[in-house]
Amino acid sequence: MSVDKVKKYFAGYGMESRVLEFDVSSATVELAYKATFGKKAKMLTQEQVTELIGHAVGGVCPFAINPGVDIYLDASLKKYETAFPACGSSNSAIELTIPEMEKYSGYKEWIDVCKPR
Repeated sequence: MSVDKVKKYFAGYGMESRVLEFDVSSATVELAYKATFGKKAKMLTQEQVTELIGHAVGGVCPFAINPGVDIYLDASLKKYETAFPACGSSNSAIELTIPEMEKYSGYKEWIDVCKPR
């Protein structure tokens, strides 16, 4: 199970006990701007997400993912002290400070993926 893979990843940092699992799903989806990647962003199929990322839709997170996948963090997260990214399943999460998110995600860069209001 993907959440176990993420727990094992965080065990390497002594943080596996910080992974939370819930009785209900906490999954969300945001769309990316065309300007960020030089072409229109396209949604992957559920099968492609699992195959390419290593986590199923609803549990996608920047931890314990398949090699060769670039991680981008959404700039809107910077307004918060902590965030609750999924941990490989739709009913798991971990509370991380923004510096912890940067450290443990191995992110490439911060980008703005929110639609303008």
